[in-house]
Amino acid sequence: MESLILQPSAHTPTVSLNAATGVCEFKGRSTPENSVEYYEPIYKWLDAYSANPCPTTTVNIQFEYFNTSSSKCILDVLKKFVKLHNAGQKVQINWFYEAEDDDMKEAGEDYCDILQIPFDIQAIE
Repeated sequence: MESLILQPSAHTPTVSLNAATGVCEFKGRSTPENSVEYYEPIYKWLDAYSANPCPTTTVNIQFEYFNTSSSKCILDVLKKFVKLHNAGQKVQINWFYEAEDDDMKEAGEDYCDILQIPFDIQAIE
C-alpha cells in the first residue's frame, strides 16, 4: 500500500499517512474551501489502511487552527482511528498544541471526550 502525502498550502495542513510505519501526521491550518472534498482521499486511504494496519498506529496531530467545517472532517478522520482501536489494534493518538493556545488544547480534550479513546495531549513550546 502506498503512503499518502499532502503538501500544505495557505488553507490546508501537511498530511503524511505512512502505510509502512503506521505513523499518521496532520500539521498546520485546515481552512479549505471545501473540507469534505479535501478530506475525502484521507478517508479512503484510512479505509484501505484499516484492512491491513501496522501493529501500532501512531497519530500525531498539531493544528494551528481549523475552521468549523474542518472540525467535522477531523472528527470523521479520528473516528476511523477509533474503529481501528475498537477492532483490537494498538492506536496512539497524540494531540499537540502550542502552550499558549487554550482553544487548541480544549479542542483536543473535546475530541477525546466525544470519542472515548485516550489521547496524549501535550503542550509544545
